[in-house]
Amino acid sequence: MGTEGHRLGNHRCGAVEAIAQRPMDASTMNESPAVRLSEIAATPGRLQDRGHALLTELRRHLPFDSAWLSLAEPQGTGYISVAGSSLDPSVETYLSGPQMARDIEVTGTNRDRAPLSPSDLPYPAEELETWADCLIPAGYHEALAVALYVPGRGHVGFMALLSGSSRRPDERARRDLAELAPVIARGVDPMRSLAAAARVVRGAEAGVVLYRDGATSRLPGLADDPLLADGSGVLSAARAAIRGGHAYTSFLWPRGGRHAPDGHVRVTVLSGTDDVPGVWVGTALLSPAEHLRGLTPRELEVLGLLIAGCGNLEIARALVVAPRTIASHVEHILHKLAAPTRTLAAVRAQRAGLYVPAGAAESGAA
Repeated sequence: MGTEGHRLGNHRCGAVEAIAQRPMDASTMNESPAVRLSEIAATPGRLQDRGHALLTELRRHLPFDSAWLSLAEPQGTGYISVAGSSLDPSVETYLSGPQMARDIEVTGTNRDRAPLSPSDLPYPAEELETWADCLIPAGYHEALAVALYVPGRGHVGFMALLSGSSRRPDERARRDLAELAPVIARGVDPMRSLAAAARVVRGAEAGVVLYRDGATSRLPGLADDPLLADGSGVLSAARAAIRGGHAYTSFLWPRGGRHAPDGHVRVTVLSGTDDVPGVWVGTALLSPAEHLRGLTPRELEVLGLLIAGCGNLEIARALVVAPRTIASHVEHILHKLAAPTRTLAAVRAQRAGLYVPAGAAESGAA
């Protein structure tokens, strides 16, 4: 992944920054750092805005000259920069690269453990390329680093607090960072934003996150479903919708085979938002199929092909039936959707998600 894939921007806005920049008056002075950070972590909005606000608040409680906050890539191949505090862009770019990921693994800093300092290592920091090639030349000589873990989700990110001093971090700083790291982890966990977006789908029962490399993972709080298994026709159709630039797509899928002996399920596809880095491309959710206007399984297939721009002969060949049969189906569809033309019927069906996508039969609808 290139630099732009790792950098999420440095924009700040809205409620997140308002909380972070709130003055320390008599009431807030008595709040613990965990309370203030929890408030920021729970604020909706862009992930990078929360990241900047978390570092701004953290600076009030822990000593550091610069800081770097990142997400762990889903497949464990590297880190995606979320926010930097007083960090030169070239340093942030280096930290987002493969050498930093290797050094994090070599030192075991990716494990769920107490914050680690270079002075804790059994060898000089200069033996690590990240320190020799980047951090020491940039003027940093000490740090406290910690992996970010969320219960039930595992390793979600990494944070490094950098210092120009050679003084070893004291025990209080280590203890405080260890206590605050889980709060910061919740604030940057992208699954939270994805799960929140999924809640707009009424009755969602199962769902997965779609990654750019073709992998998936189950959305927290929702069930698994065979229709959402890797390589399924549903996921192929979902990815096609995202590639088509659609922020929201809804369609039907037959259960038990193309003739839907077990009925249909509604599939809703939400593309990734600004709050989620580019490695997460979207979500696919399953919910009960309701209000089908009396459309039969075959008519729903025909509608999918109409939406794809097929004429009656093309639809007949695709469904292996006579053209006159398709003409009869289209006539019934126009009546059920109260549409005077097949074009308007296709528009109404697409808007309402009343169709099975073209190619579902060939993909092994189940």
